[in-house]
Amino acid sequence: MVAPLWGPTLDCPEPLELATFYQRICGGSIAAADETFVELRLDGVSLGFQRDLNHRAPTWPDPRVPQQCHLDFKTADLDATEAEVIAAGATKTVLQPSPAVFRVYLDPAGHAFCLTTWGTPAGPPESR
Repeated sequence: MVAPLWGPTLDCPEPLELATFYQRICGGSIAAADETFVELRLDGVSLGFQRDLNHRAPTWPDPRVPQQCHLDFKTADLDATEAEVIAAGATKTVLQPSPAVFRVYLDPAGHAFCLTTWGTPAGPPESR
């Protein structure tokens, strides 16, 4: 190993707002914050949120503005977790390619993310 992964950084117009959204979803603590960058520190990984005043929200599944990346979150109960991420400010997308295994949402800045049972006892046998 040359260098362990610390974590991704997402561009967005309001870093603290987006960091707070993700903190509601996956916990952690705000480790650093100013008007241009916020770090959400989790167990062994960090999510960064960087101000980009020219940020254009992805248009997934329409490729005109690509999603560039997306985050996946594991859950054994898609329905219960869906209610919580929507209450936190997420929007469920119309297109749901495989809703029994994963569901797609948009965060407040328009980045796609998924809830998935993959790797949990509720997930498909090949994922356990």
